[in-house]
Amino acid sequence: MPSPQKHTEALGRVLELVVVLSDDMTRSLAAQGLTNARAHLLWELHRRGPSTQRVLADALRVSPRNITGLVDALVATGFVTREPHPTDRRATLVSFTEHGAAVTAAMEHDQHEFARILFADMPDDRFAALVDGLDDLLARLRAHGVSIDASREATDPESEAGR
Repeated sequence: MPSPQKHTEALGRVLELVVVLSDDMTRSLAAQGLTNARAHLLWELHRRGPSTQRVLADALRVSPRNITGLVDALVATGFVTREPHPTDRRATLVSFTEHGAAVTAAMEHDQHEFARILFADMPDDRFAALVDGLDDLLARLRAHGVSIDASREATDPESEAGR
């Protein structure tokens, strides 16, 4: 069993990886005129197709006020549009503009390319061990109440929607 010192060193590597990936993502998104929160909304829209703001707010686990701010910012920067809902006159649909669809498609391509750079030359057994190890870490965190869902409940990551 590894020593506490080895555990601390391993945690240091995980934290370094988190910082490197976070900084890279923030820079990449900023180059597109996006924040993390706005990109998250675009990913949900990409996954779901045209959606009401209520559906998007539920998916992102934010308040209607916050989703309105995010959508307003994405409309103002040409990523999405609001259109009348075809069957519910009280609702509007958020849909991609051509620009928004193209940027999201490029982001998806970049994600696949980044995954290829990271993992393509890794031997299968080592890749499987990495994935198993990450699954173990995530399970340990969830067991201690630390997860994406818990983080979203504790804080409101979309509060910068107006930026």
